[in-house]
Amino acid sequence: QVQLVESGGGLVQPGGSLRLSCAVSRSIFSIGTMGWYRQAPGKERELVAAITNVGTTDYADSVKGRFTISRDNARNTVYLQMNNLKPEDTAVYYCNARYQNLQPWGQGTLVTVSS
Repeated sequence: QVQLVESGGGLVQPGGSLRLSCAVSRSIFSIGTMGWYRQAPGKERELVAAITNVGTTDYADSVKGRFTISRDNARNTVYLQMNNLKPEDTAVYYCNARYQNLQPWGQGTLVTVSS
C-alpha cells in the first residue's frame, strides 16, 4: 500500500511562511495530478491546491496568490509553499492524489497560525 508522509508544519505568526513536503512511496508520475488538502477543526477536508504531471496548477480562491504547489517527480515529493499565512489557514494539511484518493491517507502535518 502507498505511504504518504507529510512534514513541515508548525506554529507561525500571521504573515509568516511555511513550506510543506509530502513524500510518496510510489511514483507520483504514475499517480498523476496531486493535491494538497486541509482540514480545520470542526470542518470538512477541502482541496487547496493541485498540480498535474506537467506542472499545471490550480488553487482554491482562499489561498490563490499566497500558496504555491510544486512537485519533484524524480523524488516522488510534492511541496506547498505557504506565504502570508492567516489564522484561517490553521488546519491539518494532507497530500493525496487529486482524483481517486489513495488509501490510507497520511497522518498530515499541523499548521497553526497564531500570534
